[in-house]
Amino acid sequence: MERNEPIKLLYISYYWPPSGGPGVQRGLKFCKYFPQFGVQPGILTVDEKQASYPLLDPTFAQEVPEGIAVYRTATSEPFEYYKKLSGKKEIPYSGFANQKAKDSLLDKVFKFVRGNLFIPDARVGWNKHALKKADELLQAGQYEAILTTSPPHSTQLIGLKLKSKYKLPWIADLRDPWTNIHYYDQLYHTPIAKRIDKKYELQVLEHADAVIVTSEDTKRLFLNKPLNIDPHKIHVIPNGYDEEDFIYPSAPPNDVFLITYTGTITENYNIDVFLKVIAHLMSVHSEINYKLRFVGKVSDGVKKRIEKAGVLGITEFIPHVPHQEAIRYQMESTMLLMAIADVPSMYSNVPGKLFEYLASNKHIICLGPVHSDTDRIIDECGAGRLFHYTAYELMLDHMTQMSKAWKINPNLDLPYINHSQFSRRSLTEELALVIQKLVK
Repeated sequence: MERNEPIKLLYISYYWPPSGGPGVQRGLKFCKYFPQFGVQPGILTVDEKQASYPLLDPTFAQEVPEGIAVYRTATSEPFEYYKKLSGKKEIPYSGFANQKAKDSLLDKVFKFVRGNLFIPDARVGWNKHALKKADELLQAGQYEAILTTSPPHSTQLIGLKLKSKYKLPWIADLRDPWTNIHYYDQLYHTPIAKRIDKKYELQVLEHADAVIVTSEDTKRLFLNKPLNIDPHKIHVIPNGYDEEDFIYPSAPPNDVFLITYTGTITENYNIDVFLKVIAHLMSVHSEINYKLRFVGKVSDGVKKRIEKAGVLGITEFIPHVPHQEAIRYQMESTMLLMAIADVPSMYSNVPGKLFEYLASNKHIICLGPVHSDTDRIIDECGAGRLFHYTAYELMLDHMTQMSKAWKINPNLDLPYINHSQFSRRSLTEELALVIQKLVK
């Protein structure tokens, strides 16, 4: 029999508005479009006054659908002690983008404590509060399926316990790899801490009724672990873009060849050869006014590399801005720069901003691993080129051709990019089908 009422889904996420960053966007957009596909979510999250958010973006609160239930709980986390002891005002970013290029002894101590006393992560103190509220909601019969999204991967342990207790369908959405994340080794795990963390990871992958990942490479990464798992239960649903976010017209400057990077960038993001290419172009094309613009968090080490390359004078740094403003900066650019961290585990990574870059119809130049999912998507969409970090000659030839084209017409926008399959609405429909099959 066809059911008429929507499936009631308890969506458990640490990150929710007013938190900023790509993690909160994924869940927010899913919940925005779920009701169109027969799923009514309720959100279980942390009290924003007690949360440890590296980024804030209050504008996201405007996108929370009317009438959606949002349950906020207390939390118990160590970050206030971290700020008092370290003298730092900021919560560490993913990948430590707001940390110095070289760890001080105190930094190493904090990372060791974080990696060994808080497993799988320092936000695990939220779990007991979230579990208490989840028990209250599930015992009242208010929800018939559970979805946990991470990072923080400690959130998946909430789903693991709820699955054991209530036997409800459980979907684990892992936006990033777990023990293979590119900054994992920076946490100075002891062997026993690594064993515990890997045990948690395998338990989640084995016991979840469905696992959602953001790339085919991440799916292969999980399937290569020592698991007893049906590969058909791992579904690839990438990040995407929301058509409704693109309210600004394309407005590239006529007098400046402007290349924009949005988001966080650290020393692991190897852009040295690209900077060398830009420096060379400046010397041979003095008639072109090149400009680099970084919108978001840029580590001190990257800034030093920009200075060493001799392009600091043409570089603008804009601190983290609300999401809508970041899109405006994209639309006011000639080209968009993207980079993937130059570490082995990042082969499986498809940056969330790729899809908004696609939606901008701007030409993308990406530095990353060739033949990766990111490389394939850019190529299939006809959206630009991905180059290996060291491919100086190829990169120089490409940018030379782009510079010649710009002199003829400063608007290098691509007329059409095939990216509709990555719209947030389409991706939410895919996830809703997974949920419906599990519940039915």
